[in-house]
Amino acid sequence: MEERYRMIDSWKAVRWGAVGLVTALTVLACGAQSAPNSGSTTATDVGITKDEIKIGSTFPQTGPANFYSAVGKGMSAYFKYVNAEKGGVNGRKINFIIKDDAYTASQTAIKARELVQEEKVFAVFGALGTGPNLGVRQFYNDNQVPQLFVFTGSDHWGNDWEQYKWTLGWQPDYEAEGKIYAKDILKNLPNTKIAVLYQNDEYGKDYLNGMTKGLGDKASSMIIAKATYNAGDPTDMSSQVNVLKASGADTFYVVTTPGYSVSALVNAISSGWKPAHIYLNNVGASSVYIKNVVAKLGNPHAMDGVITTTYTKDPNDPAQKDDPGIKKYREILAKYQPDCDPIDASCVTGMAAAFSTVDVLTRAGQNLTRANVRDIAATKMNETDNFLLLPGIVVKTTKDDHFPIRQERLQKWDTDHYVPYGELISGR
Repeated sequence: MEERYRMIDSWKAVRWGAVGLVTALTVLACGAQSAPNSGSTTATDVGITKDEIKIGSTFPQTGPANFYSAVGKGMSAYFKYVNAEKGGVNGRKINFIIKDDAYTASQTAIKARELVQEEKVFAVFGALGTGPNLGVRQFYNDNQVPQLFVFTGSDHWGNDWEQYKWTLGWQPDYEAEGKIYAKDILKNLPNTKIAVLYQNDEYGKDYLNGMTKGLGDKASSMIIAKATYNAGDPTDMSSQVNVLKASGADTFYVVTTPGYSVSALVNAISSGWKPAHIYLNNVGASSVYIKNVVAKLGNPHAMDGVITTTYTKDPNDPAQKDDPGIKKYREILAKYQPDCDPIDASCVTGMAAAFSTVDVLTRAGQNLTRANVRDIAATKMNETDNFLLLPGIVVKTTKDDHFPIRQERLQKWDTDHYVPYGELISGR
């Protein structure tokens, strides 16, 4: 947190070998791991005591990406609730340690080493960011430390599992999300011209690839303009928007993180472009950000019609206010993390991911070895009762499928909230 937020274009370049850190790290002992996945096995590992499970994570708590600190707050709230009202997990309290990496891969490398070598965590859950997680994936795998439910939709986490078996995602992947938008465009806007704004790294390119693959042979004629920014750039997107506006596109595909989303949308409307159709990636589409755009523009209907995806319930939707899961979420947040805005989707997804974390730890029983927890998460999940996921969504992994969530639903902004439409769309 001492450094200013910065990020290089190629996250893959941030490797422990390149900076000479891997050789300084000793492979940590994995403890007794006999008979993994056996319900009758009693075994523990690093970070486990008779009354504690120590886990960690990295989030940007400072810098332009600090919006995402809400994910960690949502997770923390649920862990506090489980500790206080459920007695922890199988008699052990969760000790959740968060390190601030400012969404900067070099800082993530430092914080990952702190979590493993100094804090001696059992596992890392929910760490945020495609680039930051790619940069430390080799380190965690070399040390056989579970890097689970990373908070990024890159398809690396599922596709690369055979090579990096200690790393796993959780949320729907970005490429699949891009394909969902493309399907909607082909069905409802077959003659539209699309301008794309995206973050110039694997995060942004995954979304663009999904849209391109989804449009198929029409992609080259439908996508007529592209503009990029680098993470860490000033959040003012006025120059990028002006380039896209000049293309004459009538559909704006926004693939950004929250601060850049707000600027892009405000500039698109205030510049006079006012694209007829806007598709906003899930990551930057929380109700709290859209309301920020509306406030800046001074027009309550300025964002009407904006389309994005969802896989979680929405505490900002009046139609869901009496949903038992939403009521439980609000109660937990109010009691254990009141500084997290209830309508912020990052708080919701953070708590939903924490539920899955507790689910995995609970199923491990007294066989709390890193290998057992990894194997349960990556190959044996079948979670149908997550109280914050949309009805019908299953968190599932098998020996052949390492993408826990692959279902989403489209939703459209209407005055002050999103209205879901259509059926669940599966990417499996």
